[in-house]
Amino acid sequence: MEYLSDIHSNGSRRMEGILLYNFLQSSSNCEFRDQLQALRGQWLLPAVKPVCHYEDDGDLQTDGNRSGHLQNGELGEDEEIFRIIGAQLAEIGDQLDKEIQARVVNDLVQHFLNENLSREEITRCLSQAVEGLARAIPSDMEQEKALLVLAMVLTKKVANRVPSLLHRIFSTTVNYINQHLHAYVVRMVSAVPREQLLGHA
Repeated sequence: MEYLSDIHSNGSRRMEGILLYNFLQSSSNCEFRDQLQALRGQWLLPAVKPVCHYEDDGDLQTDGNRSGHLQNGELGEDEEIFRIIGAQLAEIGDQLDKEIQARVVNDLVQHFLNENLSREEITRCLSQAVEGLARAIPSDMEQEKALLVLAMVLTKKVANRVPSLLHRIFSTTVNYINQHLHAYVVRMVSAVPREQLLGHA
């Protein structure tokens, strides 16, 4: 699949993809759980590699649970930090969900059903929808967070309407976040306290 291979080819997009996956996994009224699990199996799981470290006795141990940090903006081996942030953003998304007009979702669905649109064109359609909602919906949260959450909520609503579009809307949203909000995602991930990670171990 063109869209999935695009994500595979760029390590930074894996970070956005895993964050979006965890957002959807934590969201309420997500009606495409089976398709979401298939998406994870196709490209999220292979990106997670065990962490090797040495114990005090010198034996090499393998720990698939946590690397605990980001290096140079790249995804570490552990997804725990993304589960935490994804769940937090999903709570905000559930609150914003009801503010999104059906017309906006219907228009996006029609764009995504049009297979003649290029990746750049369909990403532009998503960007315009997200920015239009950000202007229309009053919110006291920072602009970058609002754009991020709205893009993810639109992903859920389009896939709820037409589950067969999940792959296309998922990869388009990952592309949008990577293009416009990558630095914000890196800052947000890096700001999660170590103590919060330990609390979810």
